[in-house]
Amino acid sequence: MRRATSKRAAILALAALATSVLPAGAQVAPAKAPPPPTAPAATPTPGPGVRVSLPFEKYVLPNGLEVILHEDHRTPVVAVNVWYHVGSKDEGPGRNGFAHLFEHVMFQGSRNVGEDQFFRFLERAGASDRNGTTNTDRTNYYETVPSSELGLVLWLESDRMGFLLDHANDETFKSQREVVKNERRQNYENAPYGLVRQFVRNAVFPPTHPYHRLTIGTPADLDAASFDDVKSFFKRYYVPNNATLTIAGDFERARAKELVERYFAGLPRGADPKPVRGPMPSPLTKEVRLDVEAAVELPRVGMSWVTPPQFAAGDAELDLVSDVLASGKSSRLYKRLVYDMQIAQSVSASQESSELASTFEIWVTLKKDKSIDEVLKVVDEELAKVRSAPPSAAEIDRGRTRALSGLVFAMERVTSRADRLNMYNRRAGDPGYFEKDIARYERATAADVQKAAATYLVPGARVVTLVRPTPDAPRAGRLVGGGKP
Repeated sequence: MRRATSKRAAILALAALATSVLPAGAQVAPAKAPPPPTAPAATPTPGPGVRVSLPFEKYVLPNGLEVILHEDHRTPVVAVNVWYHVGSKDEGPGRNGFAHLFEHVMFQGSRNVGEDQFFRFLERAGASDRNGTTNTDRTNYYETVPSSELGLVLWLESDRMGFLLDHANDETFKSQREVVKNERRQNYENAPYGLVRQFVRNAVFPPTHPYHRLTIGTPADLDAASFDDVKSFFKRYYVPNNATLTIAGDFERARAKELVERYFAGLPRGADPKPVRGPMPSPLTKEVRLDVEAAVELPRVGMSWVTPPQFAAGDAELDLVSDVLASGKSSRLYKRLVYDMQIAQSVSASQESSELASTFEIWVTLKKDKSIDEVLKVVDEELAKVRSAPPSAAEIDRGRTRALSGLVFAMERVTSRADRLNMYNRRAGDPGYFEKDIARYERATAADVQKAAATYLVPGARVVTLVRPTPDAPRAGRLVGGGKP
C-alpha cells in the first residue's frame, strides 16, 4: 500500500535517489554523488532534468540463467532474489496449487542441505529477510544477509535449483501438502469473508482463463497430486533458463560474478517451458451479481472489473482513479460513505496489476444494519462522475504524489530493490524500468484518468458482490445460486 506523504518529501527522496544512479543498463560502477544543493530552491524536481533509475548490469549464463547485479555499498548487507517464471497461471486444469505447494517443498532440503536446515543456515548467518512467495505469474525466493554471507546464500539457492530432487521424497511432499491445505483452511475456509475472493475470481475470469484459479490451490487438486507430478513440475519449470537471479547491495562485482559462475554455471539447461502469454481479452461482457451469505456482523459490497496488464496503457491511470475514489479521508467514496452519510465503516479501491490482465476492485464494508442498495447507489454515482468529468488538479496532484512516494520509499530497502529489478525485468523486459515507471505517473493528466475510468470501469462489464450477514452460514461465506447476470 502506498504511504501518504508530502510532495516535498517525495521530491527530496527522488532527488536523493537520483544522485546515486546511472542510466538504465549501465555496466560500470555507480557514479559518485554530486555535492548536495546549497539551498532548498536548488533541489532538483522529477522531470526531464533528472534521471531516476537503478544502476544494474544484466548478463545471461550459457545455461540460460539471467543474472542482474545492482551494486550499493551504503549499508553492509546484500540481497539475493530469485524469480522462477512460474505461477498458478501455468498449472493447468487439475493442478491448482502446484506452484504454491512447490514453494513449500523448496525449503525442505536438497542434496547438500538437510531436512529443515535451509532457514537454520540463514539464521546462523544473521539473515534479516528470508522467505518465498507465489502469485499468479511467478514464484520468488529471497534472502538478505550480511555482505560476507553472499557465498552461502548463492550456494543454498544453487543447491536447490540443481539438486532438490536428490533430497525431496514422497514423505516430504505429503507433509508439505498438508501444510498448504492447513494454510487454506486457516486463511480462507475458516476466516471471515475468506472464500469471497475465490467466488469473485471465478466470476471475473472464466474456467479457460489462467487467472480463474486462486494461487492457494484447491483441496481436490492437492489431494489428487502425486510425488511424480511434483518431480515433473520441477523438471519443467525449475530450470536455469526459466529463472532470474538478482543480487543487490554491498558486494564486489567481480567476486559476485565469480560466485555465480561457481555455483550456477554448471547446472544443466532444461527444455524451455511454453509460456502463457497475453494480453488476453476481457472475459466480462455483462454485469454479474454474486450473492454471498456469511456468518459475519457487517455487510460488504464489492465491484470488480478486468483492466489492462501491468505497465500497459491505462494501468497507471487506474492507480490514480483508485486514489481519487478511496485514498484518504478527502477521497470521494470515503467522504460520502464514511464521513458524510456514516453508513460505511471502511472503503478501498485498487488496481491489482498482473502480467496477463489486472483487476480493478472497490470494496465497502458497511456499518451494521445499513443498506446495501444505498451503498451501491452512492458508489455508482461517484463512478459516473469520474467517468464523465476529469478529477480536479488537487486530486491528481495528491494521487501522483502518493504514487511517486510509494515507488521511492519502497526503494529504501535493498530487499525491495532486488525484487523490483526482477519484476521490471520480467514484466517490462527491462530491469532499469524504474525511471519509466515514475514517468507513467508524472505524465498522466486528469483527462487521461477520466478516459481510463470511462473505458474500463463500465457498469455493463463487471462483477458486483453482495455479502449479507447470515448467522447459519459459514464464516468464510457461501455462494447463493451462483453468479447471476
